Amino acid sequence: MSDTTAHKFRSARDEAPLARYALIAFAVIGVGVLVAAPLLAVFVEALADGAAAAVASLGNRDAASAIKLTLLIAAIAVPLNALFGVAAAWFITKFDFRGKAFLITLIDLPFSVSPVVAGLCIVLMFGTNSLVGGWLVASGYPVVFALPGIVLATMFVTFPFVARELIPVMVEQGRAEEEAALTLGASGFRVFWTVTLPNIRWALLYGVLLSNARAMGEFGAVAVVSGKIRGETATMPITIEMLYNEYLSVAAFSMAAVLTLLALVTLMLKTALEVRHADQLAANHRH
Repeated sequence: MSDTTAHKFRSARDEAPLARYALIAFAVIGVGVLVAAPLLAVFVEALADGAAAAVASLGNRDAASAIKLTLLIAAIAVPLNALFGVAAAWFITKFDFRGKAFLITLIDLPFSVSPVVAGLCIVLMFGTNSLVGGWLVASGYPVVFALPGIVLATMFVTFPFVARELIPVMVEQGRAEEEAALTLGASGFRVFWTVTLPNIRWALLYGVLLSNARAMGEFGAVAVVSGKIRGETATMPITIEMLYNEYLSVAAFSMAAVLTLLALVTLMLKTALEVRHADQLAANHRH
């Protein structure tokens, strides 16, 4: 770096105290207004009629069904996405082939496609008017307006998280260790479990946490494929919307508070992971 370029960058401590304090205050106020205040309002509204009313609203059949369904969907979709994400990252980083850039673009597609559009695509493919969907319904295995469709929609919108966390890490690590293990006679399966997986475990967990947070909070795609059947296919975000539209504010905000707590737990796990394993996760932020 030339001397001219070096002089263009200054430490934050070189700024005037007034400028530093103004920037800090602006950041704190921004976070408070845009993040902290809305979250606090959710809990205040949930407890507007007392804690007993909030707990009672969560104890009815529809609320319990929504919570169980949301957790079930996350329990199915997240492990499957972890499996597919590892396979995709392995294939992309360990092999050279034509169309690699196109495959990476396909992995990133859910980031740019609206979740509503994704839900409509699933309806077109597996709805009762489609060839496959009609056959599945006739066989007693409906996809749309049922659990399989919700899982598919959730998997679509959360698929990139694991793969995009693993790809930079695996590119950074290269292939030398795996090739050395293969040279020593290890099988491909053993190489993965003893060499590759230990090197990517924290990035994998990081991606799983992000995927889980998105899976529990997904609304658009799930709303299209679920049919919003109360007590059957209504997840927590959908139930919150229905309760709010029915002016049942305490019930709506109580469930929103539960969903917020689940998100905060995920965030705390993510933060703890970042703090404890910052060096191993650093490669994730280089893309």
